[in-house]
Amino acid sequence: MVMIALPSSVDATVDLLERGRYVADRSLATVLFLSLKLGRPLFLEGEAGVGKTEIAKVLAETLGRRLIRLQCYEGLDAASALYEWNYPAQMLAIRLGELAGRGQPHLAADIYSDRYLIRRPLLQALEPDPAGPPVLLIDELDRTDEPFEAFLLELLSDFQATVPELGTIRAPAPPIVLVTSNRTREIHDALKRRCLYHWVDYPSAEREFEILRLKAPEVPEALTAEIVGFVRALRGQDLFKKPGVAETLDWAHALLQLDAIPLDRAVVESTLGVLLKYQDDIAKMQGSEAWRLLETVRAELAAKPLGR
Repeated sequence: MVMIALPSSVDATVDLLERGRYVADRSLATVLFLSLKLGRPLFLEGEAGVGKTEIAKVLAETLGRRLIRLQCYEGLDAASALYEWNYPAQMLAIRLGELAGRGQPHLAADIYSDRYLIRRPLLQALEPDPAGPPVLLIDELDRTDEPFEAFLLELLSDFQATVPELGTIRAPAPPIVLVTSNRTREIHDALKRRCLYHWVDYPSAEREFEILRLKAPEVPEALTAEIVGFVRALRGQDLFKKPGVAETLDWAHALLQLDAIPLDRAVVESTLGVLLKYQDDIAKMQGSEAWRLLETVRAELAAKPLGR
């Protein structure tokens, strides 16, 4: 298997992302290039739905690497993230060993061997791969607690992990590590120091327009401009959860299925649940408010068209 080389410049990184149909600004491409070049983990922070997770998927696809994803959640521990022992198989081995008259030292050495080790995502990421070091995505780290952050420090600094019964396991080559956070809580400085950092913001109107044209090319250009303008207007409102790029794409596909060209008031109100995920936000925008925003957007597009 031929290993695909990492990009050799920022421009090459931009091209790499474009091949994966990811529209990135130059600042993101720069920090991603440096992360790949220096072999440092990349910590991506930003609102939910702005495309942080997609970066890891695009990297794995375009570089031909294996994607290993650790989805974080409250209460995540080493047994779920790094490894655990196959206890049923170990107990069976002990019983069989006792029946065969094997002594305790031999049994202990056997049952704590590699054959009984169940590798979880973090340990899998340290294993060699013919296609090259894998892409390790530690997704939504802010959902875990501080002890789990401390547990990650060894892996993120030295690309190694310790299994007490086996010793230290080191990666032959550092995996490509991306850590994401939706900033529901602050991540400790000790972890951030081990990473390069980038804040993934909502895209500009022009970039979001290009994202829609790339991801939903069947949507007419005029409707794409209205969708982008309306979603950006929603983000300017006092909402509990502002819609991300993922919701913009979902809404574009939903409107296409409804054949909602052009947009009318009833369709906008009935599809607000595609964009907004909290009832208080939907209630705030129902009635004349959503339609008023759309009319404002249309007036702005008439004065300054988007994408032309």
